[in-house]
Amino acid sequence: MTNLQAIILGIVQGLTEFLPVSSSAHLVLVPWLAGWTFEPQAAFAFDVLVQLGTLLAVIIYFWRDLWQLLKAGVSSVIHWDFSQPEARMAWLLVLATLPAAASGALLRDLVSQAFSEPMAVAGFLLATAAFLLLAESRTAAARGLTGLTWVDAVVVGIAQAFALFPGISRSGATIGAGLLRGLERRSAARFSFIMSVPIMLGAGAFEARHLLDMSTLAELIVPIALGFLASAIVGFLAIRWLLGYLARRSLRVFSLYCAIVGVATLVIGMVR
Repeated sequence: MTNLQAIILGIVQGLTEFLPVSSSAHLVLVPWLAGWTFEPQAAFAFDVLVQLGTLLAVIIYFWRDLWQLLKAGVSSVIHWDFSQPEARMAWLLVLATLPAAASGALLRDLVSQAFSEPMAVAGFLLATAAFLLLAESRTAAARGLTGLTWVDAVVVGIAQAFALFPGISRSGATIGAGLLRGLERRSAARFSFIMSVPIMLGAGAFEARHLLDMSTLAELIVPIALGFLASAIVGFLAIRWLLGYLARRSLRVFSLYCAIVGVATLVIGMVR
């Protein structure tokens, strides 16, 4: 992987992690379409670790919310009082993280294999397109995060678990699940972005452990650093833009985009 390739993939990651179009799909399809060939284990490690750049973007953008949630969560355990809204939200975030954490540990090899199958990615993109349309078909609701229930957290958490596979957009799945549960669009997006912190942190830490055993580690350090920086900057801008966009518009344009990319990938794959 060259430095230029790493920067391009970092920009792709930062732009598509929060837009509901699947960053993992784009990290598979961009090298495939460009004819870039990477060693599969190294490519998968890069894809996971460069997500730490977008993790940094979320932490910087929502640092006040995250700090309040962390303090409230710790305080609730110390004083055994879970009645405060921030404490309740903190534990709902923990609950929402459990399905993806368990699935990631159990399905790592299967998920890793999917990263080398562009046709599977195309199918998952079409599934994302259909789910986004389904989410937009729900009846209008105006429930904010203060009305979030444990059932909401579990449903959104299960949706996040499906997004382990490239092509299933994490933000699309979680925002869509929130909409189907009756959350307003902007609140569903905020919950989606904040709940990405523990799962991305865990995935990055888990993959870093495997990265230490790789013989090509020295060659990957600079590309990973460049990809990390690019994804952090672009990811921060993407969060700010998407929150404003969802306050006024629907997810249908992203559904159309996923459908077009999915179909185009299938066609290209068949004629190659």
